[in-house]
Amino acid sequence: MPASASPPPPTAATRTPLWKSITATLEAEIAEGHYRPGDKLPTEAALSLRFGVNRHTVRRALADLAARGQVLSRRGAGVFVRHIPTEYPLGRRVRFHRAIEASGGLPGRRVLRLETRAATADEARHLALTPGEAVLVCEGLSLVGAVPIAHFHSLFPAARLPGLAAALAEVASVTEALRRAGVADYTRRQTRLSAEPADATLALHLGLREGDPVLKSEGLNCDPQGQPVEFGTTRFAGDRVVVTVGSDPDPGQGVKNPLMA
Repeated sequence: MPASASPPPPTAATRTPLWKSITATLEAEIAEGHYRPGDKLPTEAALSLRFGVNRHTVRRALADLAARGQVLSRRGAGVFVRHIPTEYPLGRRVRFHRAIEASGGLPGRRVLRLETRAATADEARHLALTPGEAVLVCEGLSLVGAVPIAHFHSLFPAARLPGLAAALAEVASVTEALRRAGVADYTRRQTRLSAEPADATLALHLGLREGDPVLKSEGLNCDPQGQPVEFGTTRFAGDRVVVTVGSDPDPGQGVKNPLMA
């Protein structure tokens, strides 16, 4: 072929399938941050209009993205960009803020409930109380950026920690709130891990589908004298964290219900 001759046009055998082209475009836009972790992609109808193809072609492109772990389809809700799992070390002494910052994330917390009530028999057993004694309940969401990665539910012995409720309402850090209540240090006495499906309320809080897997962590934290200061339950969104058990990245600091502060 002469040097000045144009190459032959692509044939049906060499032309890139439209669905692959759509996949490549969306993948590039996700990589560039047009769609961030947790964001919902446009609907099939909107993508069909944008690319000038039918929904079957769009559906195949989205299926390819899902197969490669880029997106997650939620029945009845749409297609979402997958979250990059956050590394989270769970040991005797661990701080949520420091662990998230070390992984390059921005930690946050949203309190859903802060109230004092009577302890049940099981709660009293964990906190070395008499059933019916007052416990302070703190419930909320742990965030990385604006994305919720866990739901926490923590119980504190109210009489043993006067002023804690006011401190929790005032400061974002549970460590600082406990320091104001007279607890300068505390460590994890025990941790129990299990898996369970998300119920409807938890799914709503974490942006999951009902029945999606969550990792449940139950932990008891004690002061240097061995007195329980917190019994906490944290439910991690299964696709958003990688939990490493036994790591103590910050031996000079106290540990808390891992996803509270």
